[in-house]
Amino acid sequence: MALLDFRLARKAAAPATEPPDAALEELVPSFLQGFSIETLPQVAAKTPSYQDLVPEGASVYIAFVPGSDWRDIVHVAKRLRHEGLNPVPHVPARTMEGREELERYLGRLSEDAGVTQVLAIGGDVPAPAGEFASTMDMLETGLFDRFGIRRIGVAGHPEGYKPIGDAGIMASIKDKNAFSSRTDADLHIVTQFCFDARTVIDWDRRLRRAGNHLPIHIGIAGPAKLKSLMHYAALCGVGASAKVLKRQAFNMAKLASVSAPDRIVADLARYKATDPDCGIAQAHFFTFGGLQRAADWLDAAIKADFTPTQTGFDVHRDLG
Repeated sequence: MALLDFRLARKAAAPATEPPDAALEELVPSFLQGFSIETLPQVAAKTPSYQDLVPEGASVYIAFVPGSDWRDIVHVAKRLRHEGLNPVPHVPARTMEGREELERYLGRLSEDAGVTQVLAIGGDVPAPAGEFASTMDMLETGLFDRFGIRRIGVAGHPEGYKPIGDAGIMASIKDKNAFSSRTDADLHIVTQFCFDARTVIDWDRRLRRAGNHLPIHIGIAGPAKLKSLMHYAALCGVGASAKVLKRQAFNMAKLASVSAPDRIVADLARYKATDPDCGIAQAHFFTFGGLQRAADWLDAAIKADFTPTQTGFDVHRDLG
């Protein structure tokens, strides 16, 4: 009932400008094709089957949060491969104690789980555990190529990243474009989640003007309780675009309601379909532990099992 109340309230607040866009029934499934999704070792331990939740061959990222053991990441990657999925482990530079540990980690990923794709990130820790202070430090070792890992995601931040600032972000993107051009590595950008399509579009165009040619896998927060989304937004430094959540949270009853990403998905689907220079290649979903809910929402959205609204669409699923 909370979800129904939330949807009715959102519809009532929607501006009566133009009728719902029926073209979404084509645009949304097209935009979501080839989506990837994220999980954690803790979530894997509570998930009986991934292959029952996501399509065969889908990419499932395995988050490596501070304090994790890379052996647990290898274990989940091996399981995902066994279930017919494409495991994409995180490789955090600042968490690695040095070249020897990175070599062991990548070797086990390759040999035990057949990993050919990873997400290489700086890692959100205050100081490097070893010699790697940045993603580029790891990439330049040549170890990824040695173990047959040539498809590599690198981090993107549509709302900025305070530790290095805008200038640092642009310099990093430039370095990664250059690395991709001079090596056999197939690089793409995987971004932090964002709640506002305009922020994403402006960022994509800014990167394009700066010379970015790496495809963008845009991070999107999957359906979750509004209270949880606000918590993760604050934790991950998602500021400006989270204002849309704060406006909803003025009504305390909504904090327990499920907020779905239909509006940003609808807006980005239109953007990708209408701008031939759009740099967004696909969508990447953060689930915040709610893997089943995200899978249900994605299944309905891809099948166009939804009703277009003034601001997005409502899937024909009970998201709890």
